[in-house]
Amino acid sequence: MSASRPARSLRHRVAAWIYTGIALPSLALGAIYLFRPTFMPYHAVALGKEWAELDTATQVLIKALMEVAGAGWLALGTLMLLLVAFPIRRGERWARWAAPSASLLFYVPTLLATLSVFQQTPASPPWRANLGMCVATVIALLLDAPWQRSSTSRRAP
Repeated sequence: MSASRPARSLRHRVAAWIYTGIALPSLALGAIYLFRPTFMPYHAVALGKEWAELDTATQVLIKALMEVAGAGWLALGTLMLLLVAFPIRRGERWARWAAPSASLLFYVPTLLATLSVFQQTPASPPWRANLGMCVATVIALLLDAPWQRSSTSRRAP
């Protein structure tokens, strides 16, 4: 092992893999929502209308909202991968806080939005997947325990 890179505990490595496991589906969802020409099937159920039945202004608005959501997923996935690949790998504490913070800042509101659609419409949005991302983030945070000083983390200058 290189002298410039501190040894990382199994808990830190597992947390990094969990963050990677959050990043990859986030990137996939980002691409789907960003490049999909129409809304998702559960959107049709929620509205009680197919895409072609919507007026042009509503289509433009929904497509724009999907693109914003897609860009958010892409940004989160990219950020998580960069954090894992560089500062988390080096044991930098700030990054070990940043990864779960970014994930929860994105996935908690997303969970709340999908639960709202689930409770107020006949649709079945993917709220369980959003809950899973939140739970996975909390598990990774607890495993990594960035609040604990250890020989594997560097002190901030």
